[in-house]
Amino acid sequence: MKRVIIIVLDGVGIGELPDAGLFSDSGADTLGNVARAIKGFHLPNLEAYGLGCIKKIKQLSPIPSNKTKAYGKCMEKSSAKDTVIGHWEITGIISSKPFPLFPQGFPQDFIEAFEKKIKRKILGNKAASGTEIINELGSEHIKTGFPIVYTSADSVFQIAAHKDVIGVDELYKMCSIARSLLKGPLGVGRVIARPFEGKEKGFVRTPERKDFSLPPPQKTLLDIIKEKGLNTFGIGKIYDIFAGHGLTDYEKTVNNLDGLEKTLKIIKSQKDFSLIFTNLVDTDMLYGHRRDVKGFYKALKEIDSFLPEIINACKNDDILIITADHGCDPAFSGTDHTREYVPLLVIGKKIKHNINLGVRETLADIAATIAEYLNISYNISGKSFLSEILTG
Repeated sequence: MKRVIIIVLDGVGIGELPDAGLFSDSGADTLGNVARAIKGFHLPNLEAYGLGCIKKIKQLSPIPSNKTKAYGKCMEKSSAKDTVIGHWEITGIISSKPFPLFPQGFPQDFIEAFEKKIKRKILGNKAASGTEIINELGSEHIKTGFPIVYTSADSVFQIAAHKDVIGVDELYKMCSIARSLLKGPLGVGRVIARPFEGKEKGFVRTPERKDFSLPPPQKTLLDIIKEKGLNTFGIGKIYDIFAGHGLTDYEKTVNNLDGLEKTLKIIKSQKDFSLIFTNLVDTDMLYGHRRDVKGFYKALKEIDSFLPEIINACKNDDILIITADHGCDPAFSGTDHTREYVPLLVIGKKIKHNINLGVRETLADIAATIAEYLNISYNISGKSFLSEILTG
């Protein structure tokens, strides 16, 4: 059975796109800047499969090894640098407009409508770091019972609440209400539940985070695969990113290692999934946004060390695609995603050796390639590179 595994290294860009200046991202280079900042930077397994061949980065080997398969980089054609839009493009949707941002907070009439629906006032309503705002407003939240509302440089509406004040299920209900209200010009990409616990000056966020994404505006590759009677499996944030659309099964994860282990488990299973789709978010969420270069490298090393297990478990007809959804340069200014190319590595027993796929004009080329490999008719703007990489 033909099967494709996609692993998205969330936020791992590989150099600024030509229009990066329009996004205030001139000079962003997630992988290159991390490599230059870390003494002894080395990702032996990713390098063996061609990572250093994509772009000249002094710390990465540019010489193909006997393991190197197909490599290249993708432009994001959508006018955005958002996680949801990046994943949508990987599955065939090119978005002409980015999701709206609210750096000054959300309009007062919306806030009043939201408060009326949840029958509580809110605190915050500003752009802020999630860890900082719970320390700033956590005590007042505990005293009043009012949820903390905030946004960020991303298109998000986030609600934070202490688990002993507003239970997780109630917090999820509030997020569902917000999602139902945030449409049209207010249609942010994600509404996010952010439960936390602990005492003053010691508040910590818990793993029960939940994203309520805007549904894709049209069918994605996931939907088409499912409609053809084939099975798809999402790991990590994939279910949330696609609002559950196009998935026949899924598992959430608590961190990258959990995501890698669950990916390996599904690859080894006897279940007939035609597409396994994994998001590894730690590089973005824990280290990119927090501008933690050392942590970012640590996360990359963890992925790199686990990679041989994934590859060795792949079957003869499997194709493994490693890519990203946007950049999130921890050595760059601010806390936002960065507008960058993303790496593209294609690995498998039937993939030719040392194939340079060059610069792909859109992430949707991945969707087109998968559709062709699975013999699925899917009208998308991406261009398949299957004929360039398959042996025989």
